[in-house]
Amino acid sequence: MTTARADALAGLGDERREWVERAYAHVDRARLRDLATSVVNIPSPTGDEAPLARHITAALAASGIEAHTMDLDDRQANSWGRLRGDGSGPDLLLYAPIDTVTTGDPAEDLPWVGNELRADLTPHAQFDENYVIGLGASNPKGHAVCIVAAAEAIAAAGIPLRGDLVLGFGAGGMPTNARPGVGNPRRNTGQGVGCSFLLEQGVWADCALIAKPGWTVSWEEVGLAWFEITVHGLHTYVGSRHRLPYRNAITAAGEVVAKLEEWFPKYSAAHQDGLVAPQGIVANIRGGWERTASFTPEQVRLTVDLRLSPRTTPTAAKRELKAVVAEIAQSLDLQIDVEQVLAIPGEGSDPRMWLRRAAVHAWEAAEGEPHQDFFDASGATDANILRSRGIPTIRVGMPKVVDAPFEVDFAMGMNTVDLAAAERFTKYLIRVALDTVTRSLEEVGID
Repeated sequence: MTTARADALAGLGDERREWVERAYAHVDRARLRDLATSVVNIPSPTGDEAPLARHITAALAASGIEAHTMDLDDRQANSWGRLRGDGSGPDLLLYAPIDTVTTGDPAEDLPWVGNELRADLTPHAQFDENYVIGLGASNPKGHAVCIVAAAEAIAAAGIPLRGDLVLGFGAGGMPTNARPGVGNPRRNTGQGVGCSFLLEQGVWADCALIAKPGWTVSWEEVGLAWFEITVHGLHTYVGSRHRLPYRNAITAAGEVVAKLEEWFPKYSAAHQDGLVAPQGIVANIRGGWERTASFTPEQVRLTVDLRLSPRTTPTAAKRELKAVVAEIAQSLDLQIDVEQVLAIPGEGSDPRMWLRRAAVHAWEAAEGEPHQDFFDASGATDANILRSRGIPTIRVGMPKVVDAPFEVDFAMGMNTVDLAAAERFTKYLIRVALDTVTRSLEEVGID
């Protein structure tokens, strides 16, 4: 919580302080509310972000900002924009994904999110005092809104830039493969596909700030590896259970899940280092015929998400999991197979880099106290894509909503944006951006 005596411009020289103040004057909470409402009201489940990307492009262009829509296919697209400098300073990318992992469609989301769709799980903006509520209102859409508003304010202020301020709004930022049964021929609609394509198409920068939840400046995060674990049993018939050998793979899979859940905290403790505390879960279980209850399947499959420290490679994690599964198989007298089906390594950037220092200084000025690192991160974002491609990247975002006048669980926290926090974060982005793209390359340590 920002203290009353904090000076959000502390540490800036007179000229940059005047520039930042000039941009601050163009930050308007009503505009933030309008932007948040408009993006919530446009559904953008992973794989179907094109309508929202076009809307963001139009909003930027209406503010006089160079803006483009970048199609991945006829349903999925990125939006990006640029405020051009004179070429003598560093280019900074402000980036946010724009997709939601749930869809707001009962046919796709139920019963996995609950017995019914709450209002916050639908793409229809609602209001409660100073909050905008709706699917993805905070994560990721509210963070994209803050980038748009920050760019609009800087453009309106007419500040001379040395480097380019690049704006990126990426499709496919959620950790998911293609949604089944929706007609998209590509399996790779998530996992950072939009961010990767943006970079491949030449939208590049010297450094990047990804806006995602968490009011702290982080420079590394976990990666993730997914594994399919197959538990074998015997295919048989209920009427023959008492006459033939019987080993129900479904029962066995439950025992395996319980033992994996006991092991995940040990894995986390063993790999907690730097800023991360990698976690693991069993995400789903599949086996048997839904059309009959009379036969057992020979096998049941589980999917595991195992988060990766930047110091742990996907293959090292695979070996570790396979060793644990081998112990479980021996203890339960089972045949269990393990296959790695996805791997995105965790990545880090040098904490001594200019952008991290500028972001920490801005945080400390806003809070009026020293920056506090958090050491329990286990969320993965497109920052891993940016860093793996060679762009030094930090992550900063709004604090999660916790003190609202209504109950906040995981989903509500994703789907609620506090407009006061959005205004503060927009101003934070302005300060960090202007403290970077108004400097020379030499000042920020770029040859």
